Amino acid sequence: MAEERFLITGALGCIGAWTVRNLLHDGAEVTVFDLASDPRRLKLVLTDEELGRVTFETGDITDLEGFQAALDKNDITHVIHLAGLQVPFCKADPPQGARVNVVGTVNVFEAVKRRLDRISRVTYASSIAVFGAPEDYDEGAPLRDDDKLIPHTHYGVYKQANEGTAHVYWSDDGVPSIGLRPYVVYGVGRDQGVTSTPTTAMLAAAADIPYHISYGGQTVFQYADDTARAFIQSARSDYQGAAAHNLGGLMPHMREVKAAIEAAAPESGEKITFEDMQLPFPAEVDGSGLEAAIGTVSHKPLTEGVAETIEMFRGLIESGKIDPVAYVDERSELS
Repeated sequence: MAEERFLITGALGCIGAWTVRNLLHDGAEVTVFDLASDPRRLKLVLTDEELGRVTFETGDITDLEGFQAALDKNDITHVIHLAGLQVPFCKADPPQGARVNVVGTVNVFEAVKRRLDRISRVTYASSIAVFGAPEDYDEGAPLRDDDKLIPHTHYGVYKQANEGTAHVYWSDDGVPSIGLRPYVVYGVGRDQGVTSTPTTAMLAAAADIPYHISYGGQTVFQYADDTARAFIQSARSDYQGAAAHNLGGLMPHMREVKAAIEAAAPESGEKITFEDMQLPFPAEVDGSGLEAAIGTVSHKPLTEGVAETIEMFRGLIESGKIDPVAYVDERSELS
């Protein structure tokens, strides 16, 4: 691992923070490339000693020259590209969303193309948002990698474009890549986006305060730790091609999520509730394509992932790193 030098774009987000955490635990060298400068999510999952081992490069992913300079300055061998604006921000400012999510991804591929002697591939975050609504597909059938892409948001369209970019860089320039399509990622640090409210409920349960999850029904849950490991596993693979894969996971009903929260925090009782509303995406996905490409992908049982998350939140509350009331109030405004 000592010869691995990873650069993570968007590493100040939730998946990025957990990716950094796992890489440090593996003994790899890690460089963070991000326009933001506040490592608040990293501080939630890393010790001070671990944080001190991270190299920070402040930069804009839309700036190709600046990104290339960071790759060369740190002699990077692996790139995991997670930078991107989420659904609400793309909706509010579509041109900026396209610059960051589409042009930024082209820059990553272009920079790696020029350094294939040292960086063998691109691993990047696509999204379940490349697909359409449940009624667009066969009822009851898990969503497959090759099902028709029918995005209904600017964000989803940008992610679809990135998957196309990956194919062109493979066919024209031989740049291998794997794109992962996460769904509902939960865990410490997941504090933004439409599907973040179950994680906020876990924080609320740790603090013994009420909270209402903004949706319900059955959906696909992926623990942030497992999701980060899947990105790392993809980056370390020897896959040749340009694949975009659904990230599999657990497929519970929100009743089961609520039950897992109550099992880990019995005192929460009926304080955690949820809206009886299905998300506008298919309820099941087939993750076998990713496993065929990189091997078995681990998914921690829901009760264990929820219990770990609540226990981490308790520690963060006790140490004063999170004010639970302020946190829940702010998340409620964002959801």
